Amino acid sequence: MNLEISYESKGLISYSQSNQEVTAKDKKLTGKDIVNSYLAEYMTQVSSESRTTFSTQADTFSLADIGYTGKPIGDLSQDEASALVAEDGFFGIAQTSERIADFVVNGAGDDLEKLQAGRSGMLQGFAEAEQLWGGKLPEISYTTMQKALEKVDARIAELGGSVLDTSV
Repeated sequence: MNLEISYESKGLISYSQSNQEVTAKDKKLTGKDIVNSYLAEYMTQVSSESRTTFSTQADTFSLADIGYTGKPIGDLSQDEASALVAEDGFFGIAQTSERIADFVVNGAGDDLEKLQAGRSGMLQGFAEAEQLWGGKLPEISYTTMQKALEKVDARIAELGGSVLDTSV
């Protein structure tokens, strides 16, 4: 028996059984039946909302937004993927650290406060990534962040600022 569950705003539960509608008024339902029907409806709504949310997020950001126009990541061979994360590859240390640092430096312009806030944001985001990862990230991440920080720090120094907080 296939059950199709729908929720109506009046709180009635409908079941479809062989194209014949049976409502809660016409059939004795146990508390378990009612709870299971609400649970099934909730799971359907959550699944639908999740698909919509994830789709919206995926549409918001694509690899093309950061300049990657190559083959879709899922279609890469192991050698192609290795080339992308190699030192001179698009996702390698040099190019990735440049993109990170350029984002902060270009966003701040000549505003020292914004530049220092951007640097702080880089560190905060990195710490959050470590937490999401569940601990220590792959070594390439630390080297990439170090190189990005060096470029941001150089720009801070050019503007007469310091990366050391001496106010504490």
